[in-house]
Amino acid sequence: MALEQEVMTKMKEAMKAKDSVALASLRSIKSEILKAKTASSNKEDMSEADELKLVQKLVKQRKDSADLYLEQDRKDLAEAELEEAKIIEQFLPAQLSEEEVGKEVKAIIAETGADSMKDMGKVMGLATQKLAGRADGKTISKIVKENLS
Repeated sequence: MALEQEVMTKMKEAMKAKDSVALASLRSIKSEILKAKTASSNKEDMSEADELKLVQKLVKQRKDSADLYLEQDRKDLAEAELEEAKIIEQFLPAQLSEEEVGKEVKAIIAETGADSMKDMGKVMGLATQKLAGRADGKTISKIVKENLS
């Protein structure tokens, strides 16, 4: 519920500032929260982990769309998607740098005793749990592959 209240506060600020990009981004978050609540038939609070996953999903969707638009040479649409992603990202915890993710992944590899690509699933499972919200899956995967190959 904390995310929903924070989004509502930011929506009011965006309305007062007449910031249409921020408003559209915030409305998409609110819409996803409502969908998640009705889908799970849980009218009460969402867990913080669920809220985090929801926001990560929205950011990933925006970035993927921007990549597609750039491939099709539609920079105008890509910029709009990236602006929305930037606004939505403010609801995520601070992102780790690749170096920090690398340190965490090396610690997980040492902890699990992984030594080859066969163990990638085990390492990825632990890494995505441990780094949830602080690093995206693509970065984690890349670093795990580098360390296991």
